[in-house]
Amino acid sequence: MRTSRVKQKLNQNEPVLFTQLHLLDPSVFELTSLMGFDGIWMDMEHHTYSLETATQLMRAARVGSSDILARPANGEFMRLGRMLEAGAQGIMYPRCSDATEAAEVVKWSKFAPLGKRGFDGGNPDMPYCTMPVADYLEQANENTFIVIQLEEQSAVDQAETIAAIPGVDALMLGPSDFSILEGFPGEFNHPRLQAAIDAIATAARNQGKHWGMPTFNTEHAQELMSKGARLLFHMADIIFVKNGLELMQQQFSQIGFSFDNQLNKPAAHYLEGKSDEQQASR
Repeated sequence: MRTSRVKQKLNQNEPVLFTQLHLLDPSVFELTSLMGFDGIWMDMEHHTYSLETATQLMRAARVGSSDILARPANGEFMRLGRMLEAGAQGIMYPRCSDATEAAEVVKWSKFAPLGKRGFDGGNPDMPYCTMPVADYLEQANENTFIVIQLEEQSAVDQAETIAAIPGVDALMLGPSDFSILEGFPGEFNHPRLQAAIDAIATAARNQGKHWGMPTFNTEHAQELMSKGARLLFHMADIIFVKNGLELMQQQFSQIGFSFDNQLNKPAAHYLEGKSDEQQASR
C-alpha cells in the first residue's frame, strides 16, 4: 500500500504544502506529483467531473510522491469510500457543522474498529487484492488522513469538540466561505476571521491535532506556521497558467504587440488576499 507522505510529515510535526489542480489533463497531476509536492487538493465539491475521471487523475499522480486530498460535497458520505478506493490518501470534508458530523466522516472513511468503512480490496488503494485483509485494513487506517473544514462561526465555536473526535487528523478554516457566510465577503484581514484562526489553532493544539488553511504568500504562510498551522494550501493551476499568460503579454507588449484581453485584471485576485490598504478603503 502507498504510504501517505502527508501523514508521515505531520507525524513529525513538519509542515505540508498542497496546491489545487482544476485542469483535467492527467499530465498536470503527473507533473505536480513528480515535482514532489506534498499533496494535491482535488476539489469535487465545486468541480463537475466524475469519480471515474478523478480515478484517472489519481492514477497519474501515483508516478510521483504527492498525496491526493479529495474534497466531496457536504453529506456525500457514500462517496468517501470510493474516493479512498480510487487512491486518495486524504478526505477534506467541507461545511462541517458539529462533532456528530465529524464522527460520521470518520465512520465512513476508516475501517473497524475506528469506523465502519466497507471493504472491497480490488482497487488501486490496496492495490488490486494483493494484500492480506488484516494488513490492508491496518495500513489503510494508518495512511488515511481526515481534514475537517470549518466555514461558519457556529462550527468554529465547536472546534474543540470537533478536534477531539478520534480519527480527525486536522481542522481547516475555509476563509472565503467563512467571510461570505459571516457577512464580510473577501475581507481576509477582518478581525472576526482572525479570531476564527486563533480559535481553530487553540482547539487543535489543545486536542493534539493539526490545522491549516489556504495561504496567500510566503509571509502569510510563516505567520500561520507561527500559530501552529501545518497544512498549507497555495494557489491553483488555472492561476499559474493565467499568471504566465499575463507575464507573456507584459513582455511582448513592450516590443509592440497588443492584445484583446477581455479579463479585467484586479489589483489582487482573491487567492492573494487583500492588502491593508484595500481593506481600509471599504
